[in-house]
Amino acid sequence: MNISEIRDVYKDVFQSYNHPSLEEHVRKIIELDVYLPYSSTFFCVTNTQDLKFEYISKNMFACLGLKKEDFEKDGMRYFWSRMHPDDVELWLQALNELMVFTLNEIDLEHRDRMSYTWNYRLKNAAGDYVNIIQNTTPLVFDDCDKPIIGLAHYTVLSPEIELQVCASAKLLKDNNEYETVYFNNFSQKLLADGITNRERDIIRLLLLNNSSKDIADKLNISANTVDTHRRNILKKLNISSTGELIGMLRSNKYLIV
Repeated sequence: MNISEIRDVYKDVFQSYNHPSLEEHVRKIIELDVYLPYSSTFFCVTNTQDLKFEYISKNMFACLGLKKEDFEKDGMRYFWSRMHPDDVELWLQALNELMVFTLNEIDLEHRDRMSYTWNYRLKNAAGDYVNIIQNTTPLVFDDCDKPIIGLAHYTVLSPEIELQVCASAKLLKDNNEYETVYFNNFSQKLLADGITNRERDIIRLLLLNNSSKDIADKLNISANTVDTHRRNILKKLNISSTGELIGMLRSNKYLIV
């Protein structure tokens, strides 16, 4: 799939109309960037309507070795040109399904509380395809309530880690805890495909060292229900302990949360 074909599919997914005002969003994000340390993550303000980056944080060069000027000059087309060819169609499919899910399943008043995560491989300045896990939170919507401006965080992982292309959507609840409302693996069926969205939330909170009681409080369910979910998770994954589960997930082999 060439850049022109990618653009056409991408534009179909993010078909938009009015140009929003971005100055205040971007100004606030640039202010924050000054205080952030260098790390294996960077962030951008993405404009899916004009296919450009409104802002790119300083960590991008440290993470990928790529020139900020190239991103600013050619926008998303430059980004797409560096994506692993085996991941492009899966990535586009993931974006499309996330958009369809949002428009069909998420109420208008909740769309600004959504967070989307997906992954792919991108060629860095050294010519290596590194793993990128992208998390995007919508900032601005068009007249059809499609997200067109987003705050995107990118985490760069070693190319030695084998990740399958997955996508998820989470809704920020009133208690400021995320609830997984969508997950799909676009590469192939995994042992983890039988894991429910509720179980994904429990796994995510276990990885953050929460106890069953902590998880129960965050998800507004009983501690006994959490323990039942934990036993079911271990059974589905054919492992014997929570420690083994956490070790498996921290190896980054499976992106199931």
